[in-house]
Amino acid sequence: MTRSVAEKDAPEFSLNRVLVIRLSAIGDVVFASPLIDAIKRTQPDAEIRWLAESTVAPLLAEHAGLKELLIWPRHEWWALFRRGRLWRLSREVLSFRRTLRAYQFDLVLDAQGLLKSAVLAWMTGARTRIGFRSKEPTGWLLTERVPKQLDPTVSSEYRGLAEHIGLETGDFSMTVSLSGVAREFAERVYNGQPYVVFCPFTTRPQKHWPESHWRSLTEIALERGWRVVVLGAPADRDAANRIFAGQGVDDKVGACSLEESAALVSKANLVIGVDTGLTHMGWAFSVPVVALFGSTCPYRAVPGRKGDILYAELHCSPCRRRPTCGGSFDCMSALTPNAVINTAQRYLSTESA
Repeated sequence: MTRSVAEKDAPEFSLNRVLVIRLSAIGDVVFASPLIDAIKRTQPDAEIRWLAESTVAPLLAEHAGLKELLIWPRHEWWALFRRGRLWRLSREVLSFRRTLRAYQFDLVLDAQGLLKSAVLAWMTGARTRIGFRSKEPTGWLLTERVPKQLDPTVSSEYRGLAEHIGLETGDFSMTVSLSGVAREFAERVYNGQPYVVFCPFTTRPQKHWPESHWRSLTEIALERGWRVVVLGAPADRDAANRIFAGQGVDDKVGACSLEESAALVSKANLVIGVDTGLTHMGWAFSVPVVALFGSTCPYRAVPGRKGDILYAELHCSPCRRRPTCGGSFDCMSALTPNAVINTAQRYLSTESA
């Protein structure tokens, strides 16, 4: 049982002005989102700001618990560096540092655990800078480093960070807030016709489900009368054409912004997907999820949510970034379309399908 804040040692720092740093990775921003509400439950009048890259900003911009969303201009800095405009770059970096220091943060939480995030934490000048222990040389940039608490429950590392600093973590639920415009977009797509979202695309080949499996799954789903909406980024367009050509799916790959895609997930009756941010969003929106894991297994339990995590645990699992199978990715192939469709059917009533 999680202890209440009153039962824990009072933190040795103020929570009046807090900065959370989680710069990128859609899924990890979703996993880290409970930090906001945990801080607010502990100190309701806390002013919380979040530092992120522009790519994930839509997931945080509408969060009621945030005082302000700050954007790290990584792409702009990198463009200046590539063009050799080092003097301009140094001025931009110093200006950004002054901006961060002007907030006079009492506490900075580095929820990324990388050198770049630790440097940004150090740039704030905050007296208390707490982050994850890392293989990268971040020790001199942070005042305290915390081991990652990795257990089978989703968001476990961020819960561990919250507990370490004395936050109330009784309800550590993921949150994605949407604008009214994004919700209206999803309503127009929905148009009274329930649908299932497929999320086939992710960042590394060892996390993909075989394309032939996706085709088979889609054929079975369409035969059963399901309406299928496929989501993905513009870079996934060619793969989507290969997989879903000639199939009667509602193909939104590359056609929606991140926030619009999130809104479509929020309206779905079910999400089926690999280890990717859009799949994880299903849990945040309390939509049933069938998650397909192989080379990675970031969690095995999502308390308070409906769904299944399918994971063929082989002797080499999880290999993460170092597969040893020569590209066969047997752990993903072992998850058959029939197994997925039978699992998914449990979460769909006749009416919703």
